[in-house]
Amino acid sequence: MRLGSREVLADVGVTARAGEVLALVGPNGAGKSTLLAALAADLRPTAGVVRVHGRPADEWPAPDLALRRAVLPQAAALSFPFTVEEVVRMGRAPWARQPGGGDEDDDAVREAIAATEVGAFAARPFSALSGGERARVALARVLAQRAPLLLLDEPTAALDLRHQELVLRVCRERARAGDAVVVVLHDLGLAAAYAHRVAVLRAGRIAAEGVPEEIFTDGLLSEVYRQPVEVFPHPRTGGVLISPKRDLEPHLGS
Repeated sequence: MRLGSREVLADVGVTARAGEVLALVGPNGAGKSTLLAALAADLRPTAGVVRVHGRPADEWPAPDLALRRAVLPQAAALSFPFTVEEVVRMGRAPWARQPGGGDEDDDAVREAIAATEVGAFAARPFSALSGGERARVALARVLAQRAPLLLLDEPTAALDLRHQELVLRVCRERARAGDAVVVVLHDLGLAAAYAHRVAVLRAGRIAAEGVPEEIFTDGLLSEVYRQPVEVFPHPRTGGVLISPKRDLEPHLGS
């Protein structure tokens, strides 16, 4: 795929599978967000084809595509003073013209608000929220859409520790319910803990793809990120822990 004269992605092939969380990881500029936009059919590839539910994405009419995939961009901005609940309810717009499509609106909005813990400020204007609160409301809108394919671009970037974990738990829950979830992450620890599969991107190509326990190794991550990295098992769970190697002087007690 090219953006202008620059090749951004080359020979990339990934599959989002129902019941799985696929994490796209890699350094800045690796092509993660561009790949997500291509999977969402927001960018047309200059070569190859993107299929949504087995059909080329550009063959889906926009209203039908909106029923099948929901997209969370990196940033959410609104020019009008919509309340939080109104923003979440926007996720139900694709269903408005479907027979009986509005029957589930209230339930979908209520469940999305509860899942993202934004109910305490549901009546506040979206513009009055902090960055982290806006991020959770934007995710709630996507969840309310109830599409079977979720494409999330850095949903944890503005969040504190508690809500980072909450968002990834929601991803797992949606996968457990049968949805396919593709999420761009910078936090390798979150990817290792919650993703069923990871695709590591480097310079517009996939350097490795598979389960985190096999893909996340000292050598691969150190090479891809150009930063010495240590990978070791969690002492209690045996899960993958990832840490940059640091040469720090020990703290001395007073």
